[in-house]
Amino acid sequence: MNNKILSLLGLATRSGNLVSGEYMTEKAVKGGRAFLVIVSSEASENTKKKFTNMCSFYKVPLYFYGAMEELGHCMGKAFRASVAVTDEGFAKGIREKLECEK
Repeated sequence: MNNKILSLLGLATRSGNLVSGEYMTEKAVKGGRAFLVIVSSEASENTKKKFTNMCSFYKVPLYFYGAMEELGHCMGKAFRASVAVTDEGFAKGIREKLECEK
């Protein structure tokens, strides 16, 4: 587990540049406010397919990363299956870290 990614997500949460949960993530993508979407690798196949299709249609980068508990914990919340970064700078920084993980 790379703590850099989770700590950047935590920072984005505290600065108000992260939305979480399926509904809010979907709303950010469709509203054009999402610069990056992260879906938990533990999410259901249905959720993964839904976000894969949506993000490719709206041209938003999508990554599958971490456990639902990790994603929620870094935000100070319970389990989270999906999050959307709504700030371009944070999204760029987090994408760089995710690319290094591959």
